[in-house]
Amino acid sequence: MGVSTSSPEKGISLVTVDVPPVNALPVSGWFALADAVRAAGRDPQVRCVVLTAEGRGFNAGVDIKELQAQGPGALVGANRGCFEAFAAVYECETPVVAAVQGHCLGGGVGLVGNADVIVAGEDAVFGLPELDRGALGAATHLARLVPQHLMRALYYTSRTVTAAELHTHGSVWRVVPREELRATALGVAREIAAKDGELLRLAKAAINGIDPVDVRRSYRFEQGFTYEASVGGVADRVRDTFGKEGNEGA
Repeated sequence: MGVSTSSPEKGISLVTVDVPPVNALPVSGWFALADAVRAAGRDPQVRCVVLTAEGRGFNAGVDIKELQAQGPGALVGANRGCFEAFAAVYECETPVVAAVQGHCLGGGVGLVGNADVIVAGEDAVFGLPELDRGALGAATHLARLVPQHLMRALYYTSRTVTAAELHTHGSVWRVVPREELRATALGVAREIAAKDGELLRLAKAAINGIDPVDVRRSYRFEQGFTYEASVGGVADRVRDTFGKEGNEGA
């Protein structure tokens, strides 16, 4: 369990998250994921990284129970960990393919929103339930998946959007039966990895360089409001309802 790295094929590195029951990551998990993605991207033999997960869903965001138990220190740690993990995906020296099954919520959207290619199972759903969890953030990344007004509607309502809907917006490359997800993601990675490795790295740097939004700065700005909500007490007030009276999130 945790975060692991394997090499299923030449030129491809598979980074897998396995944190039962729903892949809600503790602070240490976010940093471990960041380290794994960065290490894979630095490997000169790797030409594509595939980010995947085991279990019921791809990612359920931050471990809310850890925040409830450890207070402000855990919040600061989660903020920093998410920032590092999202940045690691975006800045990975090689293209990153995200293979998404089941729920992709909160921090999960931060990861896939910074990936280069998204392949999803037919059961995949994406959303930011942040307002239901006493938090803010990752609107930066949701805005990379859907048009501006849809992003706002999803954010304010905490509703989810399906992989099929994202496919119509062009942000999800392919939607496949769940049992075909891993093979499909590896197929895309194989096609990418067939290119010249040095040229791929130059292409990744060039494409990042022309992005209209600085995702690191934008997300960091959002995190400031998460901290403000915490200091003001509203975050704890909302978060204390998590898991009660049907407010279970993922």
